[in-house]
Amino acid sequence: MLGLVKKIFGDANEREVKRLMRTVDQINAMEPDFVKLSDEQLRDKTDEFKARLEKGEKVEQILPEVFATVREASKRTLGMRHFDVQLIGGMVLHDGKISEMKTGEGKTLVATLPVYLNALIGKGVHVVTVNDYLAQRDSQLMSQLYEFLGLTVGCNLNSLSHEEKQQAYACDITYGTNNEFGFDYLRDNMVLYKEQMVQRPLFFAIIDEVDSILIDEARTPLIISGQAAKSTELYFAADRFVGRLKAEEDYTVDIKLRSVTMTETGVEKAEKAFGIENLFDHANVLLNHHIQQALKAHAIMKRDVDYVVQDDEVVIVDEFTGRLMSGRRYSDGLHQAIEAKENLEVQNESMTLATITFQNYFRMYRKLAGMTGTAKTEEEEFKKIYGLDVVQIPTNRSMIRNDIADVVYKTENGKFKAVVDEIVKLHSKNQPVLVGTVSIENSERLSEMLNRKGIAHKVLNAKFHAEEAEIISRAGQFGSVTIATNMAGRGTDILLGEQVAGLGGLHIIGTERHESRRIDNQLRGRAGRQGDPGASQFYLSLEDELMRRFGSENIMGMMERLGFEEDQPIESRLITRAIESAQKRVEGNNFDLRKVVLQYDDVMNQQREIIYKQRREILHSDNIRDVVMDMIKPVVDRIIEAHCPSDDIPENWDLQAIVDYAHGTFLNEGTLSKDELWGKEKEEIIAHTLDKVTALYDEREEMMGSEMMREFEKVIVLRAVDSKWMDHIDAMDQLRQGIHLRAYGGTDPLREYQFEGFEMFKEMIESIQEEVTKYIMKAHVEKNLERQAVAEGQAVEDSSKSDPKAKQPVRKDDRVGRNDPCPCGSGKKYKQCHGK
Repeated sequence: MLGLVKKIFGDANEREVKRLMRTVDQINAMEPDFVKLSDEQLRDKTDEFKARLEKGEKVEQILPEVFATVREASKRTLGMRHFDVQLIGGMVLHDGKISEMKTGEGKTLVATLPVYLNALIGKGVHVVTVNDYLAQRDSQLMSQLYEFLGLTVGCNLNSLSHEEKQQAYACDITYGTNNEFGFDYLRDNMVLYKEQMVQRPLFFAIIDEVDSILIDEARTPLIISGQAAKSTELYFAADRFVGRLKAEEDYTVDIKLRSVTMTETGVEKAEKAFGIENLFDHANVLLNHHIQQALKAHAIMKRDVDYVVQDDEVVIVDEFTGRLMSGRRYSDGLHQAIEAKENLEVQNESMTLATITFQNYFRMYRKLAGMTGTAKTEEEEFKKIYGLDVVQIPTNRSMIRNDIADVVYKTENGKFKAVVDEIVKLHSKNQPVLVGTVSIENSERLSEMLNRKGIAHKVLNAKFHAEEAEIISRAGQFGSVTIATNMAGRGTDILLGEQVAGLGGLHIIGTERHESRRIDNQLRGRAGRQGDPGASQFYLSLEDELMRRFGSENIMGMMERLGFEEDQPIESRLITRAIESAQKRVEGNNFDLRKVVLQYDDVMNQQREIIYKQRREILHSDNIRDVVMDMIKPVVDRIIEAHCPSDDIPENWDLQAIVDYAHGTFLNEGTLSKDELWGKEKEEIIAHTLDKVTALYDEREEMMGSEMMREFEKVIVLRAVDSKWMDHIDAMDQLRQGIHLRAYGGTDPLREYQFEGFEMFKEMIESIQEEVTKYIMKAHVEKNLERQAVAEGQAVEDSSKSDPKAKQPVRKDDRVGRNDPCPCGSGKKYKQCHGK
């Protein structure tokens, strides 16, 4: 039926290619005119195109001329002329789709077309590669073309200084790795001054090896971690101090708001106990916070009501259902304060300062495109998660590679013997061989067997990108034997040496089927580039992981009954089809897993976008007084709403509680009295209290001076947002780790996570508002105000590149050297500033 539909209407991919071929014809028709242009006239095209775009012409309207310009410039600078199919690939990328092109079809050159076209807009184009070596190689090679046409090119490497990164991002075109682009985004949302940011708004990215980055590494979180500036001893010190305080005399408890406010007497006792002059001094924010949380742990949080102690751990009790909320932790240091109160081991403070997955980072670009030799098998995932269609680009020359049917052996030992025998046979006639393994262990095992046979060979384990690219490029030479893990040397073409075509070209041997057909196709695709001859074959055993997972017992039983020897193979298209069917099932399972991970991460992503957007607005605003007032108003509303409920008569309203809270949080002692609130409507009480707050705000600003007040506001707000957000990330991570246990109670863990995550985010926002209100209205201000990071960021490199099934969080060392400029922006060396 499907075949009949295709015959009548044509294949969708075919129709797309035919549509694009009409534009290719236009580009080809222009070529004779472009050949006649001088170098200077060709260069002038860049200014001409920019001027036309500024006048309102659409990018699509100038596309044929732009592509003709790039093709001619490439001939003159690189000695390479784009094939027609490469022009099609370039248009697919410009349309924000994935261009699937076979290995050796020149993807790097294809990218120059949409990169140049979109760079003309002036918002920066990012070209993303899988490692630093490829980023440097491609940027150096292609910069000849771009710079000839008057565009600037930067390469964003981990080794660059802050200033060098800013320069790289300011270029029209920036090459770099997925890790580095992601880390820079996170760092930009941790800076204290807008001048410290390196990235511009994310506009257009083209991802090379898009399947590797958006699928294989999709679940890999990028994490910037660090030790929060809090020690567990401070929790115990605050706990001991709070244990000596008296209710009503030193602090008041607001049951309705579930909050505790210290009285003037309590504050004086704290200052005396800790040997400080002013508890509300900006330098004492941390101590004040610990005392507040210790107070809350003692006065509000009741054991066996709000929480239980189980196996030396504090477990939260759901206030509505009474069930234990495994994995959930109170945020903002309250959980640690309860641990200190119960004399348990205080668990380490939050270590994660910022985190994002590649899935969510790359979805932030206004336009995204990708290139790879293998994307069609994952088309559904690209479409559903990233909105990316896959278009298969025809090869420039017909593919003549011979893909031989799989052979299956009874044991792994028999399989490897057969592989070595085949290599010896091919090597005897000097036909080059490339052997793919799924693990470093297997590549070394095979290497030992070849050494015993006296066969010279190279082994690549995807550890040294630059050296491996050099070795893999020579894998097609006369008489060469190369063993490589699947990822080794990816992104490098294998050119056939002299006489090799007559020997049958490069012969690929796969020693095991990967759980993804895409990885197998990548290995096959190493041979048969640009119409070259070549062959590929997979050698399998019933002891291989994929075979064991999908019923190799039946085949094993059959082989036993028929008396098959260890080194006697079965060669059958039927088995090949069965294996591919098993791979489809695994791919489906993996897609479902990535989809669930994304659904969980989307909860955090929505919250991250809100926080980062607000943070950027604060950094870029000259005056955030309105932002601060918008934070103070809800705090006033909540206290008054709690004690003046609409369903109660005014005579029963607890006006004294409002006065106590106001004096402890946002007004000076004696500024507000119960008498002046008596007889007012609720709205009048809110307005009256806000008038008092505004008057005090004006008074503080007059005393400090407007310029200092503006900086003071930013110091307070940035510190509150950063510290609360860091704690929230930790709390959400704890929630997520334990949420699957909710399934045992018959609830949907994802819905629980979404609901509780929203509640926790709401609590965090309220906590930010309260902290900003308290410190803006109460803090003692010194003359030398400085914005300070709430924690020192550092990270860790991904240690599991060789095993795509065991992805670890990618982290990166971000420590500041003693002689480096201080990240606070003071201009001093770190050791003379915050490194003292």
